Amino acid sequence: MANHKIKALIVDDSAVVRQVLSEILRGDPAMEVLAAAADPLIAMQYMQKTWPDVIVLDLEMPRMDGLTFLRKIMAEHPTPVVICSTLAEKGAQVTIQVLSAGAVDIVTKPKMGVQGFLYANRVTLLDTIKAAAKANLKNLRRSPEVPLSPPPKLSADAILAAPRPGVNLHQRTDRIIGMGASTGGTQALEQVLKSLPADAPGIVIVQHMPAGFTKAFADRLNSLCRIAVKEAENNDKIRRGRALIAPGDRHMLLRYVAGEYYVEVKEGPLINRHRPSVDVLFRSIAQCAGANAVGVIMTGMGDDGARGLEEMHNAGAVSIAQDEASCVVYGMPKEAIKRGAVDKILPLEAIAEHLV
Repeated sequence: MANHKIKALIVDDSAVVRQVLSEILRGDPAMEVLAAAADPLIAMQYMQKTWPDVIVLDLEMPRMDGLTFLRKIMAEHPTPVVICSTLAEKGAQVTIQVLSAGAVDIVTKPKMGVQGFLYANRVTLLDTIKAAAKANLKNLRRSPEVPLSPPPKLSADAILAAPRPGVNLHQRTDRIIGMGASTGGTQALEQVLKSLPADAPGIVIVQHMPAGFTKAFADRLNSLCRIAVKEAENNDKIRRGRALIAPGDRHMLLRYVAGEYYVEVKEGPLINRHRPSVDVLFRSIAQCAGANAVGVIMTGMGDDGARGLEEMHNAGAVSIAQDEASCVVYGMPKEAIKRGAVDKILPLEAIAEHLV
């Protein structure tokens, strides 16, 4: 129904966090706070009366930890869950665990200044929770000085000038595959990369993840795939049989010097409210590789990557979008398709075959 509000359940042992999150959510006309519980056992009492559309869940709580609760929910009554925790100070392995257990997305909150952090990031927080509430779960294998206004939504122009029409790239033979994903992308990327042969073309990937988490994600994929997978470092060369994943909180660009491709990892502002940004990577691929590239845009909310894929497409690259049925959130692929930037729309299980 058009007037249906998204019912959210907040589960956090911090009274301050419960109060701030409740205030933020209630300030949005599309949201309704079903309850704010201090631990999962109290939450389950509320859930016996009314089941939420989305759960905002802490991990460190008394009586039952959030990961155990998440696994219980996903086993008994799969429900969109957004983890809101101090994971950045607890190690990236926990992140991989909660994503594998079925969490749709993660918001990392600091140990200090959490109230100001939540207020400052309320736009992103609301966007994340709303997108999670609409997630297709069957596709988951799984301070006072802080400004209160959201940051401007910058484009890739803030990092890299737009490609100039008519620029003729030198003929090159090495193929480059660029991939971009966000919500639901950890599982989707795992499925695609596990299906690639050991001699697959060199791959560069942006997956929206916080700083400190991408190394554990890359290490996990490296243990599962026939290709090598690593978190990218500045000046890493692109080579067959290896995928480089942009580190969290750093942009990654493709460069071409003296007959070889390599990556540049750099700081910069948020682009499309993300760092790393798919648009930044895809624009650099359009400029450096042109028709020698393949671009793949996958599950995720928002529009990061849509303009970059269009630039790749206009430069002669083959462009692929994951189809709606296999996406957890059909945001990024949908925006790319609306731009006319996509050559092929494929289900997740068919992407690897088309890449090789």
